[in-house]
Amino acid sequence: MLASGSPRRAALLHAAGYEFEVRPSSVEEWPYSGGPPAGYAEALARAKVAAVAGDVVVGADTVVVLDDEVMGKPAGPQEAAAMLRRLSGRVHEVITGVAVRNRQTVRSGHARTRVTFRPLTDEDIRDYVATGEPEDKAGAYAYQGGAAAFVAGLEGHADTVIGLPIRVLERLLPDDLRRGHIRPSGGEQRPPG
Repeated sequence: MLASGSPRRAALLHAAGYEFEVRPSSVEEWPYSGGPPAGYAEALARAKVAAVAGDVVVGADTVVVLDDEVMGKPAGPQEAAAMLRRLSGRVHEVITGVAVRNRQTVRSGHARTRVTFRPLTDEDIRDYVATGEPEDKAGAYAYQGGAAAFVAGLEGHADTVIGLPIRVLERLLPDDLRRGHIRPSGGEQRPPG
């Protein structure tokens, strides 16, 4: 089970050769209250897998960190524009926490990638925010979408920025469920999109 309604995560999991069912978690993400950002991302991922039924459940959560501050999802267009102005011309870190629940056991881990944005103009920001893409995205951008044009450098793996680092997932899965061995009950269900 993939405990996420994110079509981006489903696409990454499908591209890696897994068969799965999508069953989004109903867990409400709580605000960051301090501590290591990676621990926060893992805690959210763990909460998501705990809330979804299934023999093997995979969950993830992604955060953007700039100047030791976790940037969540923007509350609206103005906050999205403000986040993008802060990221403009800067290096930031993207951390994705991954959790796997196998019956009663929950294991988690995370991956980090450093992303450098080119300097953004007011027009860049205005036009991008107008697309609506920054909504529901940590740091107000989608690397795999229109914001790809903002990225001047990447140190790490793109799947971490998109929202599901497959190499971390494979370390967390039980041996018999590694790549290509997950079988959903009741037949295969392709991810949306």
